[in-house]
Formats: sequence, C-alpha cells, structure tokens
Amino acid sequence: MSSSFSRSSFGNSSRGRALQRKPIGPRRKAISALIVGALLAAISLAFFWPGVASYDSVVQYQQVLTGDFDDWHPPAMARLWAVVHGAGWQGQAPLFVLQLLLYWGGLTLFAGALARRRQAIAALVVLLIGLWPPLLGWQIAVLKDSQMTGAIVAAVGVASWWRLDGRRLPLPAAALVLLLLGYATLVRFNAAFATVPLAFGLLGGLRWDRPLFHAVLVLAATAAVIGLLTPINQRLLQAKPSGVERSLPLFDLAGIAHHAGPEAVPLVPARLWRRAEAKGCLTPILWDPIGDEAACGYIVDTMQRTAPGAKLRTAWLQAIASHPLAYAQHRVAHWNSEMRIWMPATMPGTGPLARSEPNTIGLGSPDKRITGFQKAGYTLASSAAGAPILWFAVAIGVLFCTWPARDGAGGVAVTLALSAILTELAFGVVGVASDYRYHIWGMLAAGLGLLAATGTRVSPRRALLAALGVAIVAAVLILARATLPPAMPPL
Repeated sequence: MSSSFSRSSFGNSSRGRALQRKPIGPRRKAISALIVGALLAAISLAFFWPGVASYDSVVQYQQVLTGDFDDWHPPAMARLWAVVHGAGWQGQAPLFVLQLLLYWGGLTLFAGALARRRQAIAALVVLLIGLWPPLLGWQIAVLKDSQMTGAIVAAVGVASWWRLDGRRLPLPAAALVLLLLGYATLVRFNAAFATVPLAFGLLGGLRWDRPLFHAVLVLAATAAVIGLLTPINQRLLQAKPSGVERSLPLFDLAGIAHHAGPEAVPLVPARLWRRAEAKGCLTPILWDPIGDEAACGYIVDTMQRTAPGAKLRTAWLQAIASHPLAYAQHRVAHWNSEMRIWMPATMPGTGPLARSEPNTIGLGSPDKRITGFQKAGYTLASSAAGAPILWFAVAIGVLFCTWPARDGAGGVAVTLALSAILTELAFGVVGVASDYRYHIWGMLAAGLGLLAATGTRVSPRRALLAALGVAIVAAVLILARATLPPAMPPL
C-alpha cells in the first residue's frame, strides 16, 4: 500500500508540474489583453478628466448652447454634443469619454485579436502605442480630429477581431463598423481618404490584388463621399454655410503668389501681396495669417470682394493651370511642413495641450498633474521618432512587404497601410495647416499595420529593403533637427 501510494503521489505530482509548465492558451492571452486595455482606459479617463477644451472646442460648445450651427466645425459632432447636453450632461466630459473609450476600445480589441493569434508581444506593443504621449496626449483634446481617430480605431478594432483570422464580420459587427466609419467621415472633411479604403478592406474584404482597378475604385468612392459632405452638413444637419471651403483656394493662391510673383494672382493688388510677403504671411506652414485681421487679413477681405462665391474657385483653377510649377512648389513645401521632413524640431501646433482655452461657458480643465505627460508628448512629437513622415515610411514599408494581400492578417495590414498612406498624401493636395493632431490616425494606422504584418509571411529581402528605407528617412530627420535653427521664425 505504501508503495502504491508513493507511485500515485509521484504521478499526481508530475501531472501537477506538467500543468504548471503548460503555456497560457490563446484565449486566456486574449482575455488578459482585454483586461489590461480596460484598465488603461479607466486610468486614462481618471488621469486626464474632464479632457482638454481647445479654442475650437469652445467655439463648438457655444454653438451647442445657442443652437446656431455652421459647417466650419463638424455639425455632426456639434449635434451629438447637443444631444448629450440636452440630456443634462454639460461640459466637454461626455465627448471626452466617448473619444477615449472608442480609442482604447479599438486598441484593446486589436490587441486581443493579436494575442488570440499567439502574437502576445505584438498585442503588448499595441497597448504601448496607445500610451505613447504624442498620440494619447492629443486624443484627450475634445476636437474633431480626436473624435475621428476614436471612431476609426474602434471600427478597426471591431473588424479586426474577425478579419485578422480571415473570417467575415457578423452583420451586427459590420453595421457597427459602418456606423463608426460614417461618423468619422462626417467629423473631418478629408477623413474619407482614411475611411473609404478601410470600408473596402475591412467590410468588403478586398484582396487588394488588382492595383489599378482598386486605386480607381477607392479614389472614385472617396471623391463621391467628399462630394456628399456639404449637402449632408447643410441640409440634413441644418448647418449654415460658413465659407470654410474657401480656405483651400485662398491658401493655394497665396502660395502661387509667393512662388510666381504677385502678378500671378491679380485678384489682389501687387502692393498688398508684397506687404503680406514682407510680413511673413505667405507661409507654407498654414493659411491662418492671410485670414487674420491682425496680420494680413486684407488679403482675404480683398478676395472676398473681387471673387465672391464660385468666382474664387474659377480663379483658383485658372491660377493652377497658368502656374503649375509655382503651385507644385507651394504644395510640396506645405507637405514638407505637414510631415515635418526637412524642418526644425520646433514647430507650431505640435505639442498636445495641457490646459483648456480660457472660457466663461463652463468648459473645465484637467489637473496640473497632466503637464509632465503633455510636455513629454511635445518632446517626443518634436523628435525624429515623432515625425509623421517616419510613420508614413513605415506604412510604405508594410505595403511593400505584404502586397499583394492575402486574406486575414495580410489583408488587414495592407488595408491599414493604404489608409495611412492616402491620409497623409491627401495633405499634399488639400492641407491648409500643419497641426500635429491631423496625423494621429495616419501614425496609428502605420503602427497597427506593422503589427498586423508580423503575423504574416514576409520575404526577408523585402523586409530588409523596407527597414533600410525607414532608416534613411530617420537619418534625414535626425540631420534636419541637428542642423536647422531650433525655432521657427515668427509668422
């Protein structure tokens, strides 16, 4: 009996040790990722409460209070804000909660899907990217960019829960993804460059193996969506026209006048162009100085008189056709500024905000404890690692390594890379300012695409070439920040 008992005990002990050595299963890893993501969301809400209200937030909230909406700021966001305000939840907190929960919810689902595929390290990196100060620091600001990013990340997270494994989305999940992408499209006029390829790749499950056909399809659909935005905003959402669509022609005409000479844009007398040039208002960084009464507002005032309504669009197209080289120089200079390529470390509109815009309408501000985090966000965003062009290079590398896409992780990687690339390229054509917050989704899409690609078979040669390309871009950025003046001249 004693011998039998010993053997039985030994056997049980061996099985116990075997059980202890058994690795954690994919399901448990996914659940762990979901729990960690939920904790990070709760911590973020508490730490940054009630969110930062910028100047744009104040203007939009004034519309909520008065019920007088225009289309300069997205009426879809203002209408949603009005609904929760009418329900009794005042201030910026409800939209802060919404965009942060969408952000962390999407990242958590994406991380959980990767963990389920035995990509535990990639899942951890997803959550670390979510914590990166330049990204999270801007996501706490109640702005259209943060609303857009939150909605898109949530849509990607929901879709990737199935699509990373090559499975079709259930109908309720597909409807939710479509709703989120639709909201994201409504809160930024250029969001369609990001959301349309996501809709095709995540909902339609395109294999992206017919480059020319798919390029025409995506671009045509993007143009159609953008064309619908004004009717939706002004008719369905009953927002008054503000003239926001005139900012792009005004900016481009100023750029053409800068590169081709004041006579190239006769809408404004040459002496006024020269005065604006001398004051530094004709800058590729942003359009604001030519519309600022204290700077060079007379440029916009003059154009409003000489080219009202559709006449400005006609003059804009004629100037581009007459001076294509000057137009190209202007757009390249702006894209360089947007992407922070050959630019100094210090750029306006880079650092995430630590305090809300002073106001008397009840929009609060986070505690001073967030100041250190936001300063870290500014430092990292100003570095080579925070330059949007570096993440753009990563997206190009992901596309190079995973094209033509197969279903599953490869398809998700290509879809995210295309979304990032089209988002950033669009700024070269329609961008009018160089704020860092515009690039949050593009940078996230590149990072998530790279992590999705780690679960696919990639040619070592292609991976090496992609890494070399990213390294070259990084070297250029480091050189620029080491040699260019540390601060931009005043505008």
